[in-house]
Amino acid sequence: MKILMIAGARPNFMKIAPLVKAIHSYNNESKNKTGIKQVLVHTGQHYDHNMSDIFFRELGIPAPDFNLGVGSGSQAEQTAKIMLAFEPVCQQLKPNWVVVVGDVNSTLACSLVAAKLGLRIAHVEAGLRSFDSTMPEEINRVVTDRLSDLLFTPSTDANLNLRKEGVPTGKIKFVGNIMIDALIYQLRNGERSQLAEQLNLKPRQFAYITLHRPSNVDNPETLKAIMKKLVSLSRQMTVVFPVHPRTRKNLLEINFKSKAYQKLKLIEPIGYSDSLWLAKNASLVLTDSGGLQEETTYFKTPCLTLRANTERPITIKLGTNKLTDIRKLDDDIKEILEGKTRKGKIPRYWDGLTAQRIVRHLVEGARDGKE
Repeated sequence: MKILMIAGARPNFMKIAPLVKAIHSYNNESKNKTGIKQVLVHTGQHYDHNMSDIFFRELGIPAPDFNLGVGSGSQAEQTAKIMLAFEPVCQQLKPNWVVVVGDVNSTLACSLVAAKLGLRIAHVEAGLRSFDSTMPEEINRVVTDRLSDLLFTPSTDANLNLRKEGVPTGKIKFVGNIMIDALIYQLRNGERSQLAEQLNLKPRQFAYITLHRPSNVDNPETLKAIMKKLVSLSRQMTVVFPVHPRTRKNLLEINFKSKAYQKLKLIEPIGYSDSLWLAKNASLVLTDSGGLQEETTYFKTPCLTLRANTERPITIKLGTNKLTDIRKLDDDIKEILEGKTRKGKIPRYWDGLTAQRIVRHLVEGARDGKE
C-alpha cells in the first residue's frame, strides 16, 4: 500500500510526525504482511527556515521525498501553484491514499487534485468548524471534508458537525487528536528549551503570546490596540512573543518600538520544543492559533483566544480555553492572574494513540476498497 502524505505549513508538521512513526511501527510489526510505503510531500507553503526546516528536524521527520517549493502568494495564487506542482506527483505515484492534515491551503489544493484524479483522500483533523466563512481556513476545511473518503475526527463535536452536513457515518472515524501524539512524544524525549534559559524564564512567571491571523495583525489600528495591551501586561510579568513573519512586517509598518519595553520580548519564530515548554509553563497564553488552544487544554494552562470564534469548542467546553476580544482582554487577564480559572479536563482520545488508530483505518480501507 502506498500512502502520499502532505505537509505544507508549520501546523501540519506536528500532525504528520506521529503518522510517520506509526507507519514505521506498523511495518516493523507486519513482517509477514503487506507493508506501507509512505511518500512525504512538502509543498513549501511555509518556506522560511524558522517556520519549516526546524520543525522537520525537531520532530524527527525524514527529509521529504518531494519539495514543491511553492512559497508565498495570495490565497488563489498559492493554491493554484500547489495544484500545478502536486498533480504530476500524483500521476507518477498513483497512491492508494492521499493523506491531508489540518486546514491550510496545501490541504485544500492537494485534495482538489487528488479528487479530480480519482484518488482516495483521508483528512486528518476533519469536522472542525468555526462557522465563520470569512476565514480562509474554514473554506479549506469544508471543501476538504466534502471531497474526502475517510474523515478522521479529533473530538465528538467534529463528528456531529459532519453528520449534520450529511456525511455518511461510515466515512467518519473518531480517532482523537493527533497533535497530542506529537506533544506526548516530545515530552517523553525530555523537556528541552534553550529559550527558557536564554530569557531567564521561571515557570508561572511569564505570558506566552502568538498572533498571526489577519483579523488581529493586518489592521493597523487593531494591531496597535493589541500591542498596547501587551505593553501593559509586560509591566506585570515577562511577555514572550515569537513573531510570525507577517506580523513582524506589520509591526514595522506601525512603527512599534519593542526595545522601549524591557519585559516585552519580541523574538524570532521558535521550534516545537520551545513552544511546548512555554505553553506548559506560562501563567497564561494569549493566542489565535488552533494548535495552542489544544496544547494548553492538555497542559491545563489558562488560555485566552483572541478570536470571535473557534473551530475547537471542546477546548472551551472541557479545557482551559476562553474566547476574548480587545474590550474584554484586560478583565480576562486579571481573572487569570487572580487564579479565577477552572482546571479543565483532557478530552477523550487525546492519549497519544491517534496515529495508530488512523493507520489501522487506512489499512482496513485499502483492503476493503471502500469504507
